[in-house]
Amino acid sequence: MESGKERIKRSFGFRMRKLLNYFLKGLLITLPIYATYKIIRSLMESIDEVLMLETPGLGFLIVVGTIVFMGFIGSTFITRPIVDLMDDFFSNIPLVKTIYTSVKDLIEAFVGDKKKFSKPVIIELTPGIYKPGFVTQEDLSALNLPGVVAVYMPHSYAFSGNLFFVEKSKIKPFKGESSNLMKFIVSGGVIHMDDKNEEPI
Repeated sequence: MESGKERIKRSFGFRMRKLLNYFLKGLLITLPIYATYKIIRSLMESIDEVLMLETPGLGFLIVVGTIVFMGFIGSTFITRPIVDLMDDFFSNIPLVKTIYTSVKDLIEAFVGDKKKFSKPVIIELTPGIYKPGFVTQEDLSALNLPGVVAVYMPHSYAFSGNLFFVEKSKIKPFKGESSNLMKFIVSGGVIHMDDKNEEPI
């Protein structure tokens, strides 16, 4: 028969485990909010410091407003030739060309009219081992690699990845939103994804 002391000890252990469970759930709620707040605040303070502004957040609003305005200007038929002229100018300067075109292509891959990461696939690395990625080029004949495609494979918990040249027979395309697969990869596979039907390439 359980003594009173043992019951108290078991009850205490149960309550402590419950409190720990509440604490961990609290972390899941507060840490993402706090991390987001710190990142945004750090970004705003950095912009204010660069622009030498004393009003907190004013620099951030100015930068966002300027980017929106430039996007509007670049979308009009009147200023589009000027934007194209500037694009050609920067694309023909040695060294500057490499930086400018690389950054532009990377941004366009995510938010441009012709998004590059729109074809999610699964690559069979070795028998029984697979890795997700995105087809970025379907024709590598210029590299003397017929029947081979370029696949970008992002890293988990990072804004980086690797580029591989893969034979089409090793690729399994999937239906579904590319953004969902990207989040799945970046999260290390911890977020839930619905099953999608496979299609032959």
